[in-house]
Amino acid sequence: MEKKNIFVLIQELETQMGHVHSELGGLKLVIKELLEENHRLSLENEQLRKILKREVAPAELENQVALQSVSPIKGEMQGEDVVGEGYDNLARLYHEGFHICNVYYGHLRTEGDCLFCLSFLNK
Repeated sequence: MEKKNIFVLIQELETQMGHVHSELGGLKLVIKELLEENHRLSLENEQLRKILKREVAPAELENQVALQSVSPIKGEMQGEDVVGEGYDNLARLYHEGFHICNVYYGHLRTEGDCLFCLSFLNK
């Protein structure tokens, strides 16, 4: 082989290694994002399991009470006002650690209170 051919081959190999290195860097970023999302979802899942355990017994009681308070003739709730029920549900979600603001709705709150959520609750 001539010296020029060897130099050209080494230069091509160096270029190919650069492409492989950049692809490897991209894959590392994707793996990092996936690991972060997995961790966030694991925390959220753990918190939801705690909430579910805490809410299972009261939910069964609520179902029994709801069945007893339904009018047998019209199928409507008797004596209960459902105004503000949505607000109460959002407040409960917020206190359970989830965002209720339009920016991060449904995401787990990991850094304390959210000003957007609090301003929404104070309306």
